[in-house]
Amino acid sequence: MAKAANLSRSDLDSSSGSDLSVSSRTSNRSLRVVEKERRRNEAGDPFLLALKYFSEVEAGTPRIGNDVLERNLVQVERVGLSRGLPPEAISVMLDYAMSLRTGGMICVRVLKFLIPATVVPQEAVVQAVAWLCVSKIAISTQVLFLRWLLTVFDMIDSKDNLRAIYGFIFHFVTEENLSPYICHLLYLLTRRESVRPFRVRKLLDLQTKMGRQPFLFHLLSLYKVFCPELVTLALPSQMRSGFKNHNSTWKAALSAVQKRNNGQVSSDISLTLGVKHKTNSRKRKYHHLEVPSLSSSVQRNSPSSSSRKVFPLEQLHTFPQLLDNLHCIELPSQMGSLLGSSLALCYLDYVQDDSAFLRLNFWLGHALHEEFLFCSGDRGSGSSSEALHLLNRLLSTQHFLQEGFSSTEGFLYKFLNVWDGSLLRPQILGLLSDIPVVPSSCINQLLFEPLVQLFFTSTLFFKCSVIDCLNNMLLKWLTWHSVYALEDGLDISLHSHTPMNMSLSGFMDSVVELVRFVGRLATVGLQLEGCHSLLLSFILDFYETVCDMFLKYGLPMVVMPPVGVFYPALFATDPVSCLNYISITLFTFFIIPPLQQVFHISRQTYREFNHYLSFMVSCLWNSKMFLPGMAIEVDQELLSLSKVAKPWTSFDLIHHPAFLGYALDFHHKVSENFYWDWYLEFLFSQGFQGLQQFVQSSITRRSVAGTNDQGQGDRQPTNS
Repeated sequence: MAKAANLSRSDLDSSSGSDLSVSSRTSNRSLRVVEKERRRNEAGDPFLLALKYFSEVEAGTPRIGNDVLERNLVQVERVGLSRGLPPEAISVMLDYAMSLRTGGMICVRVLKFLIPATVVPQEAVVQAVAWLCVSKIAISTQVLFLRWLLTVFDMIDSKDNLRAIYGFIFHFVTEENLSPYICHLLYLLTRRESVRPFRVRKLLDLQTKMGRQPFLFHLLSLYKVFCPELVTLALPSQMRSGFKNHNSTWKAALSAVQKRNNGQVSSDISLTLGVKHKTNSRKRKYHHLEVPSLSSSVQRNSPSSSSRKVFPLEQLHTFPQLLDNLHCIELPSQMGSLLGSSLALCYLDYVQDDSAFLRLNFWLGHALHEEFLFCSGDRGSGSSSEALHLLNRLLSTQHFLQEGFSSTEGFLYKFLNVWDGSLLRPQILGLLSDIPVVPSSCINQLLFEPLVQLFFTSTLFFKCSVIDCLNNMLLKWLTWHSVYALEDGLDISLHSHTPMNMSLSGFMDSVVELVRFVGRLATVGLQLEGCHSLLLSFILDFYETVCDMFLKYGLPMVVMPPVGVFYPALFATDPVSCLNYISITLFTFFIIPPLQQVFHISRQTYREFNHYLSFMVSCLWNSKMFLPGMAIEVDQELLSLSKVAKPWTSFDLIHHPAFLGYALDFHHKVSENFYWDWYLEFLFSQGFQGLQQFVQSSITRRSVAGTNDQGQGDRQPTNS
């Protein structure tokens, strides 16, 4: 039995070993078949054969009459323009082109079809820059390479090694033809450690030699953000766009590749790419205004991401994640993508990185100027919806950060001169209300003149929208003053991201100019619209804000409304407008005594206030309208022709068109008796607090015999 058992066990072991051997041989045979098939496919793939040819071609290979070179070049060109080149193909073709193995003309041709399908390897770009330093490449070809590099900059998988050769790249800034492109590239690569004194001196020397070039100013402005002690040059607060878009050569091909790859390639150039459908127009059309998708500037599989902990922005979904990874987050290469994430905006506001704000301003300036200012007149519904989405996102971002962007401000000053008042009106006026304080010396030219032309030739609704916009603008200016005056005292200055400083006196001058401008608009607007109650309500809302300037916002200033607003409000048929205005004027009266102890009030302001107050008392309370000596005098013969009984009582609290309905209602409720005190209590009960304050503060009433007698004439009011 034991022998039988041992025999059976040995037979089983040998059988098992035989099965494993057969399985192993079968597996090895399968691998060999797969490898042979792969080699056969590679041997038969013309594209792979072409790449192998260009990786092995030797320097000095003739170009003219070389059919093999032309055939392989056409093969790679076809793939590059149709579906883009993979990273390894980019490395092979870029090294082949920049090494000039077959001449400079082939280099130009290769650069034009070098369209990435996914990403561009960083090492390939570093190698190309090295060839730029040692090869005798024509200046025009160097310019083409730099334009290509700027176009695909956001597709580079990592930029650490590029920043490591910052000094080599800076060496080319002295080349006059290359300087605009080199400055743009340096602007994208600059970090605080990149700013050195000798580089600042070199740029200042170039500025002296080449003149006030915008690209030099933009690079110097970034240097000044990092090291203000090194850049002593006073840079202009308003600079036009210094870096142009260089993707025209690759625009159509990149657009086709992105569409084919279903938008997998996320690049800043997607904002401006689009196939041109009309050839008779040289101006741009905005067709791609969508906000870029949020993605980290460091690819996950790049060497730099593996050497240090980096938290990708696209994985940021909750606020606890933000708190846990504050020091591991890197800002994206496409700063416009921050507009799509509130958490990313929280991070931007936390780090207070001035270079990040500069980059975001540059992206916004390019998008707004290129796609709105420089576009042609024909705008489709699709592009209008994209523009609406972008501006709404920009508005929500500015409200979230509680400040506007300088690029938006510069865009609005230019856009107001060509705006028709109807295109994206709520969004444009919303952005306009967010602009920071404008100096009084230039506020008329930048803001008031364009608005005047639109205001006086527009509809009633547009006039109301403009007044509301200017009211919101004043509110934000006053809020800014109340916040920063507490921090810095009276010598206040604007936020660090605002490109100018302003003293308290300068701020007050700007506020006065704004209030007076609205007064002029309101006066003429009410005349044009027949004192429309809707427009009047928006105007009175503005002057409520004006009355709040001292008590709520601490601004020592009193500005009275013009007569063109006072009289239409006092004679308005709407009781709310009339009594609101009474409340406004009374509120101004309340703040004058404490203001006397803070600053000097002009005699003109006192005269205007006394005139308004005495006229209201005489008109509403004393029934002395149209009598001799009053502000408004009408010839007695003309009054007799009107056949109105007792015309001097036409605008008192009983007969005023705004209160006549309440007087009739009260008369029906009290039957025959009409007691004055009861009538006042009735009006107070209707919610007219402004009238109650007016009576209590401006009217002195004394008790006399017969106060309970019927009628208004039995009272003995006196002017306070």
